Amino acid sequence: MTDAVPNAVRNSWSHPAALLVATDLNDLDRLMPFALGQASETGARLLLLHALASGAGMAMDALGMPYYDPGSALEFAVKTLEPWCAVAQRKGIQCDALVREGHAAKHIEAAIRQFQVDRVLLGTRSRSKLGKLLLGSVAEQVLRSVNLPVITVGPEAHLPVDAEQRVVLHATTLREASIPSAALACQIAATQGAKLVLLHVLPPVEEPGSFQAFAGKAGRIGEQAGLDSTALHEMSVLAAQAGASCCSAVDALVVHGNPSIEILAAAAEHHAGLIVLAATERSIFQTLARDRTIYRVLAHARCPVLTLREPIAATVPLKEQLSSIHL
Repeated sequence: MTDAVPNAVRNSWSHPAALLVATDLNDLDRLMPFALGQASETGARLLLLHALASGAGMAMDALGMPYYDPGSALEFAVKTLEPWCAVAQRKGIQCDALVREGHAAKHIEAAIRQFQVDRVLLGTRSRSKLGKLLLGSVAEQVLRSVNLPVITVGPEAHLPVDAEQRVVLHATTLREASIPSAALACQIAATQGAKLVLLHVLPPVEEPGSFQAFAGKAGRIGEQAGLDSTALHEMSVLAAQAGASCCSAVDALVVHGNPSIEILAAAAEHHAGLIVLAATERSIFQTLARDRTIYRVLAHARCPVLTLREPIAATVPLKEQLSSIHL
């Protein structure tokens, strides 16, 4: 098996030349501190993109009659983006504001092609009155369609406080996450001088007193021990490969439980400044629509979450990939 992601592409993912910030203008205060930090670390050019929705240019005349005035909506968007460009430029970061009219997800994809964007940063919507996160149709479409690292800044995300060591948490399934996302997490950790924490979540352990725990108990204990042993071995190999590649501290954790709960708990315990998740084209749809692990992590993470959509069906176990691929 050969690596489906060339090294040049991986390098552009971890050291982007162009970073696209997709904004609805209301989330700039939340997005820009992270965007400025990433641009300062990597030397990336910032592109601030806002898409005017249909009807955004509606205004009222003196008689109260509505009329279409796209000029005023365009002017407002530009005036909102320009101060942030000025902040970036004072920090030595090249920054340009882009305002387009029409469907936001389509303009994001077009800007990625036009400006050869290497990374996308966007926000989720605020919580609803019912306390649920509204991911937003634009964010969900981008997560499903863009073959680039996408960093999502949720409503609970905040800049990390000063810590002894920065941490990047990479949650892997050992099958579908595979090499590209692990390599990306490793390279980002190296760029930030951060510690890399690799996390794999196994199914919950049955309660000793449950009926299921008594039926076929011996067989399941052996099967569980086998899963634990295999996972620990594959994680140790992955950690060794990552450490040899990015030359930074690496921890490998294998836990049992609900994936989203364990990912968030590990991120909180280790004070992670970034969570890296991966999904294949098939599983990103299933995760968002059914299992919703990524959705829940995006909803509650207190740091940005980087998702990498892998266009290949990575069904080969990680231990087989590691035998022929090096980080």
